[in-house]
Amino acid sequence: MKYVNYLVTTLAGLSARLCPTAKRSASTAVLLLGLFLGLVAVKANERTSFWPNFHGPNRDNISRETGLLSRWPDGGPKLIWKFSGCGRGYSGVSLADGMILTAGDFNDVEMVIALDMNGCLLWKSPNGKSWTGPQPGSRTTPTYSEGVLYQMNPTGRLAAFHARSGEELWAVDLRERFGAKYGIWAMSENVIVEGDHVFCVPGGSKALVAALDKHTGETVWTNTGLQETAAYCTPALVTHEGVDTLVTLTQKSVIGVDARTGKLLWSHPHVTRRDQNITTPVFSDGYVFAASGHSGGGRLVKINGEDNSTEEIWWKEELDNCHGGVIFEDGYIYGSACRKGGKGFFCVEFLTGDIRYLKKMEKLSLTCADGMLYGLSQQGKVMLIEYGPDKFEIASSFELPKPGKMPAFAHPVVCGGRLYLRQGENLFAYDVRGSRE
Repeated sequence: MKYVNYLVTTLAGLSARLCPTAKRSASTAVLLLGLFLGLVAVKANERTSFWPNFHGPNRDNISRETGLLSRWPDGGPKLIWKFSGCGRGYSGVSLADGMILTAGDFNDVEMVIALDMNGCLLWKSPNGKSWTGPQPGSRTTPTYSEGVLYQMNPTGRLAAFHARSGEELWAVDLRERFGAKYGIWAMSENVIVEGDHVFCVPGGSKALVAALDKHTGETVWTNTGLQETAAYCTPALVTHEGVDTLVTLTQKSVIGVDARTGKLLWSHPHVTRRDQNITTPVFSDGYVFAASGHSGGGRLVKINGEDNSTEEIWWKEELDNCHGGVIFEDGYIYGSACRKGGKGFFCVEFLTGDIRYLKKMEKLSLTCADGMLYGLSQQGKVMLIEYGPDKFEIASSFELPKPGKMPAFAHPVVCGGRLYLRQGENLFAYDVRGSRE
């Protein structure tokens, strides 16, 4: 308490010096103290807010935040701010260097967008043409690495931007360079940046998978081991038998590619009815879980470390996660089945395929933090969920204010004590720590 009194006295004197006509009053000092503490809180949030790419720093969609609310007040947690200039799209957010990063379409141009932690626009930079085909709008979340952003637009323009200014540093047209081919929903991969490389899946005649130099955009290696087109999947980067491996989905397969050389290590058929292969595969101890919507189901594949052969362990049609992502924790997978297939929320044991439950409900996009699941339905309902192999309970829920016409497909993000939710042109920031900001 003595430090607070000291600050009040000091700030009262400061106010008198800054404004000679001001009275040396405690009320003025308290006001300045509030502003000072607010600034400290914002700066602290800047330092702790690090979610540099799709699904976070570990790419597992699990936040390491603690001390979060286990129940929300009626009507939901406190709305800190709303930004309504995101443009048309489904891009999520990344956070780094005191900035919030996303993308959106404005008329015929796709824009990469940077906000400060107060939700104020810092800059917008174009990245090629917008997508006007089925489900028009931006798809991907910018990836941050060492002061640079990397983002792929829906037609395959992969560009790098200076994070602070938005200046474009280089750009590559994946169709021109690699003959990129994609499906009806356009290119939707959130690129991975690791070390000096940017990894992408053009799905073209000249490269199924490619690595680019992140500083220049020059090609490092390409893979043409399979003649298949790109899906809509963001890869996982894992280590298996000492080899850094990109694990991802094409339109017909789940594959593993040596991240150092581009060599195709293994592939396993993953043929689905609609080629709607979106969900990032889950890897653990030589096993890979892959799932697709519209009754594409979920399957577990074992990778033989000696000869890289594959073996299918199980397949369940009702585990047809569409695009909301899954959470893998303590040997279990949690996620939503597709509205066309399983039509519910499931928990399945990873190694056995034993379905612990399948709760009938709307499908959700997910993230996980502090032992709770955060779910967002495409209609804009937000849920806080207690979960486990034998537990599923909606602890709290609320509706996004005045939901727009566009469905909410972007995955929620919990970072720096905040919950970030994107629906169409709107980005919402909620206080889920219950702190004063």
